[in-house]
Amino acid sequence: MWDNGQNQFTIYNLPRFRDSAYLPASTFKVVNSLIALHTGRIFSDTLVIPWDGQKRWLESWNKDMNMKEAFALSNVGYYQEVARRIGKDTMQVWLDSLKYGTRKITTSIDSFWLDNSLKITADEQLGLMKKLYFKQLTFNARSQEIVKGLMMREGNANYKLSYKTGWGFLPNGNPLGWVVGWIEENQHVYFFTMNVESKNPKADLIPIRMNIMKGILKQMGFFEGKK
Repeated sequence: MWDNGQNQFTIYNLPRFRDSAYLPASTFKVVNSLIALHTGRIFSDTLVIPWDGQKRWLESWNKDMNMKEAFALSNVGYYQEVARRIGKDTMQVWLDSLKYGTRKITTSIDSFWLDNSLKITADEQLGLMKKLYFKQLTFNARSQEIVKGLMMREGNANYKLSYKTGWGFLPNGNPLGWVVGWIEENQHVYFFTMNVESKNPKADLIPIRMNIMKGILKQMGFFEGKK
């Protein structure tokens, strides 16, 4: 976590945070969305992409939907089509421009962020979140504002919580979960990235990652509007 007002880090497991790179999994939807909107491959977050008829892991993915819905549901099929529309050459240009992780597209354009081809550190994820929040990335302001809106998941009088999750499998078969984003309280912003790995290949990281992330934030005094 980075307290932007106090310029203060809170880090658990420094070597893993700084030096260990992992597949971004669905956290890559942040960058995928930015590139698509900026280049005009997807002109709006309300653009509907028809379901291709292929049954996927979650039943909620198996329908026509727009980017807002696909981002919230983390629809893999929708974003695979987004990546195909962007194309490998354009995608590579933007990965290089952003210095995004290892910047490698060594496999298919519609799966390289899922198969351990592309990897990124938690430190790099944190930097991306901060630049996106302040609209300091090399995308137009409109695209960054739209994606910031997509990330806003909870909001009330006490706080605003924005995040994107990710779930994938490491080469050793262990599941990896991500939560990246920021929380705002009393006009102060705090950026966070978290990844959690399980030795149980059948572990359901969907509830685990969110329970850990929210538990840490609550322990640090968030959600009450007192930070």
